[in-house]
Amino acid sequence: MTPDSRIYAYSAVLMGSPILLKLFEHNESLASGVFRLIKLQESTFTVNRPHSDIMAINHAAGRDPVTVSEPVFELIRRAKAISCLPDSSFNFTIGPLVKRWKIGFSGHSIPAAQDLQTLLSLTNPEDVILDEHTRSVFLQQAGMEIDLGAIAKGYIADVVRDYLRDQQVENALINLGGNVQTLGAGAEGAWAIGLKKPFASPDELIGVINVTGKSVVTSGIYERYFELDGHRYHHILDPKTGYPLDNELLSVTIISEDSIDGDIWTTLLYGMGVEKSLEYLKQIPHIEAVFVTHDGQIILSSQRQFAFTPLDDSYRITTY
Repeated sequence: MTPDSRIYAYSAVLMGSPILLKLFEHNESLASGVFRLIKLQESTFTVNRPHSDIMAINHAAGRDPVTVSEPVFELIRRAKAISCLPDSSFNFTIGPLVKRWKIGFSGHSIPAAQDLQTLLSLTNPEDVILDEHTRSVFLQQAGMEIDLGAIAKGYIADVVRDYLRDQQVENALINLGGNVQTLGAGAEGAWAIGLKKPFASPDELIGVINVTGKSVVTSGIYERYFELDGHRYHHILDPKTGYPLDNELLSVTIISEDSIDGDIWTTLLYGMGVEKSLEYLKQIPHIEAVFVTHDGQIILSSQRQFAFTPLDDSYRITTY
């Protein structure tokens, strides 16, 4: 039980991350049900298990279409639609590039430019052919790979939220290793989600985001990276160049109703940069963002769905 006697915390390691569930009741049966559900979803969408739908699609690249389950097909359809947006930094076919860099997975060298150019030719999302009638997926080129990792955590967080609602749970928090989804309010009237200080120890925060019944998703270049000759190479790749995105951003946090939107928009806004993102967000009031920049700014796109409490005086706060 946590220091707050009203909140019970349950944890497990799934999807390669520590998973945290907070409830206002002692209910191990419910917690076990949540973790079983996450494990089931993970086995459905992973690229790390040989018999998953995603691996079957990748193994058949350039040869045959593969019929998949309806949830997998629908998530692939959504991932393709986002990947095909003009100038989109979200690309679910970027797997060959991710594997070549291996950032966060023992990769500490820069791939040859020719290697990246060759692999870029395998990352066109238009080459993913979907057939709604047969619910099949076909990768047109041999060597292509799709990876739903950039969107699956958010999807699973939303599945867990809906499951908890079905169990008549009114207040809860689920943290899937960076994707936080909440129901109702926390102990102090809102759930307090920490905003990590980039390149600092895990418990160092620069602020707290307070939400009620919202999702909070953060993506930062400090999560996985290596340094070589004084330059930092991080895991957020530009699908147009094959190299890590290089702009003013250290992290992007999205506050939204659905966690899957957080996954989508952290990636899209990273590619846009701050100025373009702020203009874009004016058109979509249900999505809000917190940007942390290299020059020590915390920029809030708006604060309709959350409150922000700064904890580090070295950062300048700007609200639009």
